[in-house]
Amino acid sequence: MICEEKPGMASIYSVDSRTSCSPLEFHCATIKTASKCQRIIVHTVTLSSPSPVISCVESLPQGAHVSHIPVGDSEHGDSKSNTESTTSQVLRDVHISTRLMEDFLELAKENTDKDLETCGILGAFLERGTFFVTTLIIPKQESTSSSCQAINEEEAFAIQNERSLLPVGWIHTHPSQSCFMSSVDLHTQYSYQVMVPEAFAIVMAPTDTSRSYGIFRVSDPGGMSVLKECQENGFHPHEELADGSPIYEHCSYVYKNSNLRFEIFDLR
Repeated sequence: MICEEKPGMASIYSVDSRTSCSPLEFHCATIKTASKCQRIIVHTVTLSSPSPVISCVESLPQGAHVSHIPVGDSEHGDSKSNTESTTSQVLRDVHISTRLMEDFLELAKENTDKDLETCGILGAFLERGTFFVTTLIIPKQESTSSSCQAINEEEAFAIQNERSLLPVGWIHTHPSQSCFMSSVDLHTQYSYQVMVPEAFAIVMAPTDTSRSYGIFRVSDPGGMSVLKECQENGFHPHEELADGSPIYEHCSYVYKNSNLRFEIFDLR
């Protein structure tokens, strides 16, 4: 997580399963950008299960600003308006941090430079009818330029269970492809949506000049019905829906919240 601070020393806390802390000191890394220097504050967190992970916590700004994330055009999924969806369900709003996608791209940069995909899991809690994404887990994974397979997933499950989080979505990169949902992506998204209807997929496509990211879901009931019956693996085509509706669509219920704190656990 990138956050601005004055130069100097920062405190780092080693936390065990009983949440006792002992302070250590370390120098923060510095990233130079075109306009200013930014420093990364890293906290090492030791858990009883899974193995040690890295946790980055976004500082809480003064005053919240919640903004809707605009949908894309018909070339990248469904072209319906922000409030229109093919689903017959009433879906609850989801809030994500304004920095989540930016910070994920920074952690994925090494893979992106090598034309390898990176994926992460989004954990959220439900409060007063709204999901708040507070945790990004980057599991151990095996990647190619067009795929990313999480391994040792029990580690990610343990973190979610310890924090009573719901798997409300996932995020992954298309390092050299356009912003869209492949057939493999759709089957992954289906597995999330079966558990949580509001689950969504964020696709980060840094080389796509027309749309660098998209937030998608499988259309319901149309797309969900197709994927439920599909037994194919790997990359494969899906038939068009009989009513002409898309198999996946842009999400209209995801908002950026500037006042939302979140953690990043990098298990790689």
